[in-house]
Amino acid sequence: MPLNFPYYYGHSGEQYAFFRIPKLLLTDDRFAEISTDAKLLYGLLLDRMELSYRNGWIDEQNRVFIIFTAEEVMDTLRCRSEKAARLFSELDSTKGIGLIERKRQGLGRPTLIYVKNFSGA
Repeated sequence: MPLNFPYYYGHSGEQYAFFRIPKLLLTDDRFAEISTDAKLLYGLLLDRMELSYRNGWIDEQNRVFIIFTAEEVMDTLRCRSEKAARLFSELDSTKGIGLIERKRQGLGRPTLIYVKNFSGA
């Protein structure tokens, strides 16, 4: 049974924050094999980049990095750990297409994620 949602009126449609998914991820043949959920995760990672930059999370090579744990993916996308791992693998430079690079820190510290600029390739 559908829910009864109200309409948007005037400027009320501007009240929400949105995640941006680059159009090229949906239209470029290079990304055709990536799942829609992995593309959504990439958009979430891009969104986190802005916060990391503002917080000064920049390495010695001047690259911005983020921390976005599997638990955060599970909470945000309402999925299990296996799916979160699979989505990271789809995007990873080791097992996937190379849109992200993960650097393990060890000692129980979170993995650093470098979100790569796909439009520069």
